[in-house]
Amino acid sequence: MVEGFVVDFPSVVVREGKVEVLVPDLVAFGVMPSDYAPSRAPVFFNPVMEFNRDLSVLAFRVFQRLVNREISVCEPLTSQGIRGIRYAMEVEGVVRVLVSDINHHAFELAQYNILRNGVQDKVTLRLKEANALLSGNAAPMKRFDVVDIDPFGSPVSFLDSAFRAVKNKGLVAVTATDLAPLCGVHVKACVRKYGGKPLRVEYCHELAIRLLVGCMVQMAAKHDMGLNVLFSHSSDHYIRVYVQVSYGCQKADESLKSMGYVLHCFNCLHRETTHKPFNDLTCPDCCAKMDYAGPLWLGKINNAEFINQLLLESQIITLGTARKIDKMLAILKDEAEASITFYVLDQVGKKLCLPATSTQTVLTALQDMGYQAVPTHFNTRGIKTSAPAKVMRETFKKIVEPK
Repeated sequence: MVEGFVVDFPSVVVREGKVEVLVPDLVAFGVMPSDYAPSRAPVFFNPVMEFNRDLSVLAFRVFQRLVNREISVCEPLTSQGIRGIRYAMEVEGVVRVLVSDINHHAFELAQYNILRNGVQDKVTLRLKEANALLSGNAAPMKRFDVVDIDPFGSPVSFLDSAFRAVKNKGLVAVTATDLAPLCGVHVKACVRKYGGKPLRVEYCHELAIRLLVGCMVQMAAKHDMGLNVLFSHSSDHYIRVYVQVSYGCQKADESLKSMGYVLHCFNCLHRETTHKPFNDLTCPDCCAKMDYAGPLWLGKINNAEFINQLLLESQIITLGTARKIDKMLAILKDEAEASITFYVLDQVGKKLCLPATSTQTVLTALQDMGYQAVPTHFNTRGIKTSAPAKVMRETFKKIVEPK
């Protein structure tokens, strides 16, 4: 405990994982759990993001075991400090955590929470802008094993500094909460920030992850770095990506080979991918004009072995959102090797003017025909399958029309 510390705004103590921190009393500021605007309280705290923080602890524990050495972590947007403190207390092998915030209220509150949890020997706090902190640690001997970028809104303005501050074979974890641009509501904003065009389709959240990874790949390539996506997910109001960085121009070139486009037909739901520039957008199924998303990442967005290690690690550590984590990881394990994009059965039924049917019935029918077909964490009514749109439509009709 820390004697004599007083905050000049309503606050409460919350417990999460192994830590106990003082945070703004959101009720006093009229903030509901569904609200994400940070401006109402003097220091930002979102209880809904416990799931995100739990998964980060889990992922960093697995990463530390994979590299099999002591690791350092930088979290330059710390707010009240809960993330950095949890990494220091819950991730074995973490010897140094550098956290920072430019907000004076956040700095003072984080300083108190660090002392309250007795991690001042591991956690160093700075009152500094995030890019300035990262750039100040870009020299070879100062870089970090893990850089965690968890902003409110777009992470793009921090990515360049993050890559310069990470070691070879290090991990960069990134959250994006600006889903309106990434999911096609604000197309120009997405192109401007992420360098790729989005699409308002049923699988827009998967495209959002691929647009974010694509942006990261192109930014890392400028520093002769290649990326390997270990883990990603879409949850609540955000997407989250974990990538391992490899130094070298050849690694960068190899990553760039996985950039491309997703072509989509709104008339018949046909979709395809291409790594090359295209001129003809005529749908091969119905001859309607297709639209496109990209350039974006066409490689895997989850590593099956890393997901398996996350599942094993989740049995060892106690987490507040463990049940939700295990449920999502079980789906992601099968989803990791699945095809790009997915079909939402309600959308298929709407297109065919037919009532909905059960997800499992369609999954079984596609699997019986020899196609790969698995559920997806993106949508409870979604199916990732190697079956083309024509087969999906015909299968749906065979199941629903006789009823």
